[in-house]
Amino acid sequence: MDGQAKAAGTPAIAGDSVATLLRNLIDYAGLFPPASLAMSPVVANYEKYARSEFAWMLGRFIVPAGRLGEFHEEVGSLGSSSGQKAGGWDLSVLLGPDVPGDFARVSEFNSQHPSDSFAIEAKIESVEVKVTTPAEIEKFSKVICAEMETYFEIPWAGAAGSGNVRDCVKAVAACGRRAKIRTGGETADKFPPAEVVIEFMEACAAGGVAFKATAGLHHPVRSRHRLTYQPDSPLGMMYGFLNVFLAAAFVRAGMDVPLALELLNEQSRDAFEFDSYGASWRGHRLPVDQISIARRSFSVSFGSCSFTEPIDDLRSLHLL
Repeated sequence: MDGQAKAAGTPAIAGDSVATLLRNLIDYAGLFPPASLAMSPVVANYEKYARSEFAWMLGRFIVPAGRLGEFHEEVGSLGSSSGQKAGGWDLSVLLGPDVPGDFARVSEFNSQHPSDSFAIEAKIESVEVKVTTPAEIEKFSKVICAEMETYFEIPWAGAAGSGNVRDCVKAVAACGRRAKIRTGGETADKFPPAEVVIEFMEACAAGGVAFKATAGLHHPVRSRHRLTYQPDSPLGMMYGFLNVFLAAAFVRAGMDVPLALELLNEQSRDAFEFDSYGASWRGHRLPVDQISIARRSFSVSFGSCSFTEPIDDLRSLHLL
């Protein structure tokens, strides 16, 4: 992020390796389930988070292409009420079924911003597209300009090793694009098996493909929680974002599949150690520079409808 979040300093925390792992990690997706907030509070929330002490953890603002007009109006209102020029907001836009039409909206939006009439400067830095086959990846990649950072959300349905995950990642690599994996949702069937997550990471590492994750990563360590914010929501096991992004860094560094699976499924906070020189999981050590490289060029971020919930959990675990 070029604006407030990057400008904010990193507070003293458990270790430099934690800061490296968490920096600009959380893309704010408050418009999406289970939060499903209206545009006005989501824009206000992002503005508040970008000025907070934890702004260094904040990534991009996630918005559907079909709601860019609504976002434009809301940011205009925010600008007129704040009275001060703020830093830039980086956006990631979800394209719908009409990829050409939605990407035209993206191009039009970027041609209008930044504007001196807005207190908030906003630019679309990436787009995200859900696909079902390698052929769709190739087709849509031709529609989206090469300069636009593009994440293709790859289907994982079916058993690990079925070939579709690896074939899709290969197609992403061939197009010079990025991948995306859905790691949860409002029902248990939206959570991929651990074997699929690791297969996805391995395929991305082998193909030199950067990726992001989305959904189901509100908590740092794998644990059981309600799947929505409703008090009667079913309970389910959710992946931890520390597990996912540390596992990604280890996989990139060559960790064997059985160990990576154990790390992804780890449920004990005490199994993780962080200091100024690196991070450890049950005696397996990764230097901080390897974590930094992984975050910059491999495991980029995850989308979350909450920014405060992950932070509250990190503080309760004494990691912030």
